[in-house]
Amino acid sequence: MPDTSMADSAGRSVTPRQLAALLPDLSKSRPAYRHLAQAIRSLILEGRLALHVRLPAERELAGVLTLSRPTITAAYDLLRGSGYARSRRGSGTWTMLPDGLRPAGARQPLSPEDENIDLAAAALGLPETMLTEALAQCGPLLTQHVHTPGYHPFGLLGLRSAIADRYTQRGVPTLPDQILVTSGAQQGLVLTLSLLASRGDRVLVENPTYPNALDAIRRARLRTTPVPVAESGWDEEILQATLRQTLPRLAYLIPDFQNPVGCLMPDEQRGEVLRATSRTGTWLIIDETLADIALDVPAPPPFVAHAGPGKAEHVITVGSMSKSHWGGLRIGWLRATPRLITKLAQLRVSMDMAGSVMDQLLATSLIVRTDEILLPRLAQIRLQRAALLTAMARHLPRWRAQVPPGGLSLWVDLGEPIASSLADRVLAKGVRIEGGARFGADPGTHDNRLRIPYTLPPETLEEAVRRLASVLADGPLCSTVASPHWVA
Repeated sequence: MPDTSMADSAGRSVTPRQLAALLPDLSKSRPAYRHLAQAIRSLILEGRLALHVRLPAERELAGVLTLSRPTITAAYDLLRGSGYARSRRGSGTWTMLPDGLRPAGARQPLSPEDENIDLAAAALGLPETMLTEALAQCGPLLTQHVHTPGYHPFGLLGLRSAIADRYTQRGVPTLPDQILVTSGAQQGLVLTLSLLASRGDRVLVENPTYPNALDAIRRARLRTTPVPVAESGWDEEILQATLRQTLPRLAYLIPDFQNPVGCLMPDEQRGEVLRATSRTGTWLIIDETLADIALDVPAPPPFVAHAGPGKAEHVITVGSMSKSHWGGLRIGWLRATPRLITKLAQLRVSMDMAGSVMDQLLATSLIVRTDEILLPRLAQIRLQRAALLTAMARHLPRWRAQVPPGGLSLWVDLGEPIASSLADRVLAKGVRIEGGARFGADPGTHDNRLRIPYTLPPETLEEAVRRLASVLADGPLCSTVASPHWVA
């Protein structure tokens, strides 16, 4: 895997004005140098200030913050002494993490016992009646296919047409030739990375972001270039500056109810991102797997709807039925130009030849009923979200979470970096949950956060929160990053 040390990030820097915008008011904090060091440390741990980025020169930052240069020097000394910064003569001061803050290997999931609660998978089950009806519809259709070889590298035409029709209904005219059916969204992402990037290329990613996407990027031997995302959204200035400074080969974004943060990218910013990536020659991978889970706002139109005619050829949209319908189908897709779809299909043959005809027939019968399926499903998700918030207010009142306008989980602020230790300890009580560090583009960040899905029944969520609270009552937790778990 390519080295991601300070030298690898040459050219990446944060300006005094950008850093000042991220910092709290320090005018009444004494001693100022200690509070400044603590604030920068928190920004690093929360992923809002990326690793291996050059900090502003001491004199320049002092001018912007209206502090003395010795104050800035003392703060940088504290950061270096605690392992959160490193200086090199002629190169400046760079952000980093202490050696101990590193994630380790993966663990097995919980056994499927009745008393165990899985909060690592932000996904829903499928009502039995819907599955029964879909099976009855696709059964006769399956018999029409058994006399064929059964290989459809592009996907069944009926399913591709149904997916294309849904894009058209959402405001973006789409042809079946622009759709490639994949084995889930993850395969679509892996195919795109394999086709469009080479070892060592840079990929701009959000921090935090979907961990399985990060794993795919790293496995492809690509270098991540993180930009922060918070409940308030994406910092446009930092995003644009990162694109200009690093000229990434690809950018992977989740603009619709971002996983795990839950924020929704504004329409105007979507247009800016499209234009900026076009200028830098960056392929833009847009993950829309959560776009249908709109709880408090209208469902957003496809990202490419904000591009002018002929201005979205560098955009590949990733979609899936796993969040809106059922992950057990393993049906995802890519939307791109017909030429690119053909190349992706040719690559797909080398991986698994084609997808299951049975699954695709089931998916076709379900996707044409998406609006009918979503109406009661979204109502149930709202009730479960409210139940989770109520349980947290009752058992864990010090925890904070901003209610997202959509998506399937809360991004909870614990107030201290104990998430990994908490996840380890609560596993013994039959609860599997993912600490925020698993979602960090930089190892060791976001350990003050938990992603808590509200995809389980209200009574199960109540019990899960009660068990989390009981772990905190058992005694103090250490602030270290433990082994990441499997997550969806």
